[in-house]
Amino acid sequence: MSLETELQNYWMPFTANRAFKKNPRLITSAEGIHLFDPSGRRILDGSSGLFCVPAGHCRPEIAKAVGEQLRKLDYTSPFQFSHPGGFELARKIAELTPPGLDRIFFANSGSESVETAMKMAIAYHRANGQPQRYRFVSRELAYHGVNFGGISVGGMIKNREGYGPLLPGVVHMRHTQTVKNSFTQGQAETGADLADDLQRAVDFYGADTIAAVVVEPVVGSVGILVPPKGYLQRLRQIADKHGILLIFDEVITGFGRTGAPFAAQTFDVQPDLITMAKALTNGSIPMGAVAASTKIYDTITSAAPDDVIEFFHGYTYSAHPVATAAGLATLRIYEEDGLYQRAADLAGPFQAAVAQLRELSMVTDIRGYGLLAGIDLEPTAKFGQRGYAMLKALFEAGLLVRVTNDTVILAPPFVAEVSDLEQMVDIIKRTISQL
Repeated sequence: MSLETELQNYWMPFTANRAFKKNPRLITSAEGIHLFDPSGRRILDGSSGLFCVPAGHCRPEIAKAVGEQLRKLDYTSPFQFSHPGGFELARKIAELTPPGLDRIFFANSGSESVETAMKMAIAYHRANGQPQRYRFVSRELAYHGVNFGGISVGGMIKNREGYGPLLPGVVHMRHTQTVKNSFTQGQAETGADLADDLQRAVDFYGADTIAAVVVEPVVGSVGILVPPKGYLQRLRQIADKHGILLIFDEVITGFGRTGAPFAAQTFDVQPDLITMAKALTNGSIPMGAVAASTKIYDTITSAAPDDVIEFFHGYTYSAHPVATAAGLATLRIYEEDGLYQRAADLAGPFQAAVAQLRELSMVTDIRGYGLLAGIDLEPTAKFGQRGYAMLKALFEAGLLVRVTNDTVILAPPFVAEVSDLEQMVDIIKRTISQL
């Protein structure tokens, strides 16, 4: 049987399937910040998997916790029943979220977490006597998962086109990437006024029709768009003025990527709902969650009698016992190894290393914050072709990265050394010069 035949049954996500199966890039094992292909070749993980393995691969503490849980309790229904691990993990997450965001609802992915938060927003307003609030305001170039709610509020064209009418009533603000702020690593000094697009939506549609504004504190998947100084604060002010909920999608930034447990703390802005996933279990088992404010929880639950389901939503695998075991082990690692502080300490050397790429003529912009960086490459006649070529060339050179269109995205593990970060940048520099 040919290799292509062996691979034919798996329809891969977000992948050029036919091209991949002719020349597959397979990973067979991992340890720490390295991945290994079938030949044993070592590859640096420059993207923490998909932003989800900050503590390094194959942590024995997580493997042990998962194995023990499987032998003790593999599954129980989360509908009208539960298990102690779900409550314990919710408490641990609530210790990390901003004060008051202490009601945790479990999902299985970032996409599901976003859907959950959107439904919470609508349910909150209905319970509050404002059922006419159904609109969502989001941004161009945003990524909020791939379910219909997520692609409706999302702003990446390829993720939206081809699926017919999406959710009605979604309004998109402008994104924050401007030519004026090119090569800004950190927060730009200008651009906070872009948040006034929310006020424009209020003026046009009416505040009493808008349920929530949904934003990533740092836009991740499109290439790391950092909020200008004052931008998120301005969104919060406008939302407060008009009774609009503020949802932070922290699926990428959650659990230390910006140097604090959540970007809400980094930027000192209090949302009403925070979505999370990815690093919650260090990528070991699928899991997502939403942290809701006490006010939202109390409003929704108090609108129903004591013995009636208050929020008709949930998943078969919400707070799965094995996933919660992985989550608890992961959060212990973050705490005991001081990984939030380590991420903060590595941010300066990392951004300084990435800044060296500015000298290359093919690099047209660099953006970054914390342990996130986006490096734009000058496109060829075919948009995205150079980025795809870089993805393959970097893999051959020993570095795995995330690429969107013609942007190389770096999100290194928190356990990397400064020398590892410098090596990642050096590989990119050499590969660009050879492309």
